Amino acid sequence: MTGTVQITLRDIPPSKAFERWIRRKVAGLEKFHPGIVSCRVVAEAARAYPRKSAEFIISLGITVAGAKITVNRDHNDDIYVALREAFRAARRELDGCPRERLDTDGAARERHRA
Repeated sequence: MTGTVQITLRDIPPSKAFERWIRRKVAGLEKFHPGIVSCRVVAEAARAYPRKSAEFIISLGITVAGAKITVNRDHNDDIYVALREAFRAARRELDGCPRERLDTDGAARERHRA
């Protein structure tokens, strides 16, 4: 990926292991679709009600050449499950995007599917 990965945690304590897990998921998306320019991940803990576990809201903003994909997944009581489902949805969305790859000289070249 030529751009950056931006990770924002809202009402969730920071964790290096959690951030590494997110970066691995983003790297997997980048292998699936090498045209990803940037990725923004927002994980938020929704308000927890008494006698109910916390729920999480996940938002992904992925920029590819010529398109922007937004995925929102919410109300799952396990943050890893919510993230997994959001990345699965992003992969399905990326499956429909045109795939381009940059050559070493910077020229865009169409990637042919085998």
